[in-house]
Amino acid sequence: VQLQASGGGLVQAGGSLRLSCAASGRTFSSYVMGWFRQAPGKEREFVAAITRSGGSTYYADSVKGRFTISRDNARNTVYLQMNSLKPEDTAVYFCAADSSPFVVTTTTLYDYWGQGTLVTVSS
Repeated sequence: VQLQASGGGLVQAGGSLRLSCAASGRTFSSYVMGWFRQAPGKEREFVAAITRSGGSTYYADSVKGRFTISRDNARNTVYLQMNSLKPEDTAVYFCAADSSPFVVTTTTLYDYWGQGTLVTVSS
């Protein structure tokens, strides 16, 4: 599957952005989908994940209550709604797909990755 992330940009602290990740192929609903981010000089870290049906979601503590992951299997798209953004949310955001049935937060266990979209939050 090929993934294309979009929706990044420059936003002031307290603002909102919605990221999208469009997937190619007919088997989108068979993948657990995740969002990760990587800030300059730091390792890539887990942000959020959603099960195949969209029935369950998981978040890093740093974004819980501010970010919402969702998916539309009919449109082969996963979203990340980001509210109350902080300067420390500045990073390149990546979407990823995992073919296993379990939600994982480890980057190495995801099979496919999008190219990343830059989110910059100014103070």
